[in-house]
Amino acid sequence: MFHSILVPVDGSEGAKKALDVACQLADRADATLHILHIPEELSHETTLVWGIGAIAVEASRQEREDIGHQVVEKAAEIARSLGVTKIETVIGQGDPARTIVSEARRRGVDAIVMGSRGLSDLRGLMVGSVSHKVSHVAECTVITVR
Repeated sequence: MFHSILVPVDGSEGAKKALDVACQLADRADATLHILHIPEELSHETTLVWGIGAIAVEASRQEREDIGHQVVEKAAEIARSLGVTKIETVIGQGDPARTIVSEARRRGVDAIVMGSRGLSDLRGLMVGSVSHKVSHVAECTVITVR
């Protein structure tokens, strides 16, 4: 079905659920799983899943990138435990929706699997969620997980 799947992870519960779905799809099809994290400026202290802890609002760009590496490595570890053998991790930069679509195009993925809400829930309600934007612009299948 799918040969290559991109899953953006931000440390949120929604991303965790999306990773689970992406892993199920990748395992069944022996697909490559591309795990993408895009460090963002935060408007409030945020607690991440997978035991990584909290990110303070005043965290520097380097601190956010370091935590981002932890997020993708933990996601890759979970993917391996769920049977996925072909895994690539990526740290992106820039606007999340544009970066996700750009990485999907650059890597030639067949599908993007993402959570319906990430860490920027409040902002998403005001200016449109990242998943909504991606689903309207991406050239491949987009699966949004609630």
